[in-house]
Amino acid sequence: MDVDSTLITGEVVEMLAARAGSEELVTEITERAMRGELDFAASLHERVATLAGLPVSVFEDVLAEVELSPGAVELIAELAVRDWPVGLVSGGFIEIVAPLAAQLGITLTRANRLEVLDGRLTGRVSGDVVDRAAKAVTLREYAARVGLPITRTVAIGDGANDIDMVTAAGFGIAYNAKPLLCAAADAVVRDRLDAVLALPVFTA
Repeated sequence: MDVDSTLITGEVVEMLAARAGSEELVTEITERAMRGELDFAASLHERVATLAGLPVSVFEDVLAEVELSPGAVELIAELAVRDWPVGLVSGGFIEIVAPLAAQLGITLTRANRLEVLDGRLTGRVSGDVVDRAAKAVTLREYAARVGLPITRTVAIGDGANDIDMVTAAGFGIAYNAKPLLCAAADAVVRDRLDAVLALPVFTA
């Protein structure tokens, strides 16, 4: 499952940018990237550059502001009852994704890491960017790790960056999604995240 605008209601990079004074620019770039108008990796580097100088304490502040999407807690709880493994893969940042996942009892996580020097963000990403292709690769890695064939996986996302993952999965779901992803997905869900539980892949 994707994180920003899927598991949670907002985009973490925009929440960080609000503290760096670059929110308007970053929001515009994010929207264009999620519509598929910009290369995700290039757009991520451009947005992260505006965060240079922020103290690492900003992660704790932003984590406290993060809101889970309606129905997210209920969905994760039901999947836990069924013993269905859940993994998060995000074009956002592990500094937020990891503690969020821990709160929800999710152990499979992958996201970008922000470079830090002397307690402040440098404006760069550390390591390879988790982009559209990397999300699909991660889905396959998670499936192998839990011993499931890819045909029995479900992927949920909201933007163009999720297309490869959603189409690689056995069943792909677009949640409150951009048109490009809706066109590629097997199902489209609005409003509550736990509405996916009514889909045939969950009820069969």
